[in-house]
Amino acid sequence: MERVIERFIEYAKIDSETLNEYDFKERLKKDLEDLGLEVYEDNAGEKVGSNSGNLIAKLKGTGDKTILFSSHMDTVSPGKGIEPYIDEDNVLRSKGDTILASDDKAGVSAIMEMLTVLKEENIPHHNIEVAFTISEEGGLKGSKNLDYSKVNADFGIVVDSGGEPGHTIVQGPAQTKLNVKFKGKSAHAGVAPEDGVSAIVIAAEAIANMKLLRIDEETTANIGSINGGGPTNIVTDTVEIHAEARSLDDKKLKAQVDHMVKCVKDAQAKYGIEAEIEVLEAYKPFKVELDSLPAQTVKAACEKLGYKFAPAKSGGGSDTNNYNLNNIPAVNLGVGMTKAHSVDEFCKVDTIIDVSKLLVEIARA
Repeated sequence: MERVIERFIEYAKIDSETLNEYDFKERLKKDLEDLGLEVYEDNAGEKVGSNSGNLIAKLKGTGDKTILFSSHMDTVSPGKGIEPYIDEDNVLRSKGDTILASDDKAGVSAIMEMLTVLKEENIPHHNIEVAFTISEEGGLKGSKNLDYSKVNADFGIVVDSGGEPGHTIVQGPAQTKLNVKFKGKSAHAGVAPEDGVSAIVIAAEAIANMKLLRIDEETTANIGSINGGGPTNIVTDTVEIHAEARSLDDKKLKAQVDHMVKCVKDAQAKYGIEAEIEVLEAYKPFKVELDSLPAQTVKAACEKLGYKFAPAKSGGGSDTNNYNLNNIPAVNLGVGMTKAHSVDEFCKVDTIIDVSKLLVEIARA
């Protein structure tokens, strides 16, 4: 078995659901230090409620550029007790009712393999910075609170996407969160229901009037959860929903959020009661031009290895958004993760191996 795959299997077995990345962080810290990198842990964990901070590591090179390589340490749930295995088609899957954690331990493993190869084979390389972040799945909070004073990269390579080697995300969306508490009025549902106002009815009316899911080729919206209610003999007075909207275009995003807020306000006004509405900007969009340094560097490395350079847009956010926001032009590379965030997640062995080779070529001076 290839070393990078052995490493992935070891890493996947270490529980690291969002805000509980400590054990995985400790393993990575040791592995990075064993390779001779200077390692620093920032205080992002204190800011976001995690038991770990982000890891930032540095390896001096002989090239004239400084490249940031980044993946995130946290996973979604269910991510405890993962048992990875390789099936008869040379594909990594998980046993039982858990994710595989290729999102993003495939990316972490590929970066660690790249560092190992550079050291073992004494390959001349550019200055390298590594950021292994926390709470990416919790809203990109780790990279949002990264200690950027420790990062001096000319550009960044994030390894946190689906697709084959060479699949390169050059544009990603902004996301806005919408949290709403619908207000009603409680009453006995059997004796005097006319004295009550059902928050469930109000919420249902608001949601029914919303344009949701695929809005256009650049915009999406979704209701993630609905909470509230109790015994059937009481008219429900409070219901909460948690929703989001995303778009590659800021104006379209604002229009969608405004539409959703209006649906809430209209439904509440019909019953003469105001809702509590919280609108939160999760992250901003990014767009990297094809003639930019990160895109051209990836393209050149792909051509040398015979991989297809495939620039693409994404509907999902990643730490790439925050790096670009903080003046580090960055792209997001595919590492083969498929059906991520589900128990059906899988990842091709050969893809992780090939992406590791691509990273070595990118780092080469």
